[in-house]
Amino acid sequence: MKFIFKAKNKEGDLKEGIIDAASSDAAIEVMQKNNLFPISLKEEQKQNAFYRTLLRYMDKVAVKELMVFFRQLGILIEARVPIVTSLIAIKEQTGNLYFQKVLEEIIGDIEDGLPISDAMKKHRTVFSSLSINIIKAGEVSGNLRKSVDYVADNIEKNYNLTAKVKSALMYPAIVLVVFFAIAFIVVSFIVPQLTAVIKDLDVEIPWYTKIVIAAGDFMAVYWWAVALAILGAVGGFIYYLKTEDGRKEWDQVKLKLPFFGKIFQEVYIARFADNLAVLLKGGIPIIRALTVVSSVINNTQYQAIFLRAADEVKIGGQMSDVFRKFPLIPPIVSQMVKIGEESGQIDLVLNHVARFYEQETDQATKNLSALIEPVLIVVIGVAVGVLAVSVIMPIYNIAGQM
Repeated sequence: MKFIFKAKNKEGDLKEGIIDAASSDAAIEVMQKNNLFPISLKEEQKQNAFYRTLLRYMDKVAVKELMVFFRQLGILIEARVPIVTSLIAIKEQTGNLYFQKVLEEIIGDIEDGLPISDAMKKHRTVFSSLSINIIKAGEVSGNLRKSVDYVADNIEKNYNLTAKVKSALMYPAIVLVVFFAIAFIVVSFIVPQLTAVIKDLDVEIPWYTKIVIAAGDFMAVYWWAVALAILGAVGGFIYYLKTEDGRKEWDQVKLKLPFFGKIFQEVYIARFADNLAVLLKGGIPIIRALTVVSSVINNTQYQAIFLRAADEVKIGGQMSDVFRKFPLIPPIVSQMVKIGEESGQIDLVLNHVARFYEQETDQATKNLSALIEPVLIVVIGVAVGVLAVSVIMPIYNIAGQM
């Protein structure tokens, strides 16, 4: 159960927030242990929880918003503004209603005595394990500002890396969707009207024209069933991808796709190297760092590899020995990681690996954009040519014979 409270501390300052407790008596006991004297205590209404859930689905926190948040927080900390005051200032200028609610709860938890990392830990749908661990390390080392900057830089790099791939795939995706939508409309409504002329003349026509006529007649009657089947298939595919088995299978398929698989591989390697370097610089032990990286890599195949590497390091081995056993890890990465382990400069080596694969990804996405455009033109041209040869040419031939 959650209780909304108002209380005063020993100095007489008013405090407000939310407490998780089994009962109101337990909530009061928690406040007293934190040297707070209760003024009012009431159970959080269910509609508030529903409203918060609704906000989460309607207004999620975008990566850009997180990046701006940590940038602003780092600047305010550097200016020696207190954490609570900094968070209040950021909250007041945030347009995302759900993020405002999250920051409000974090502020309340910090005022109740929680470290900022523990307050963020309550909102794992917003803050990644990597961000929370780096902030925690900054609190322990006394260099919170540097840790906040690490998080901001890391989010920005990951965002730019993902944006390059998305931008390369967005153009062909839009073109193909529009093409198939127009093709569906043409086959369902326009082709039947054109082929009606050929059928009325009752003349001999080529076999491929007969196929187009049959397809047009079928679509003219059952276009709604085909549309429902397509929507159902797309919806079922998306639902399957959200299941554990579907996600694992899709992660395998992505890495085996021609040309695209290599890009995905480079993205995951760059993300791994950069994230692990940031965690190690932040003072996170390597076993914990590997575990955190595996949870944010966003691919179950690589997640299993990094978790196995963490287990190997735990028993005194080296993660480079594990990497050499998996084809998904390029040999050059295994060799460079081994050099970093032997020289004690693993974070520096990982930075070089990340920079190299970021450049590779950038070049690959540029090549992809240059390659896809002519391929799409050929595909669309062939489709238009088939329609012209199958429908338009027979009409012209028949008209010429009359």
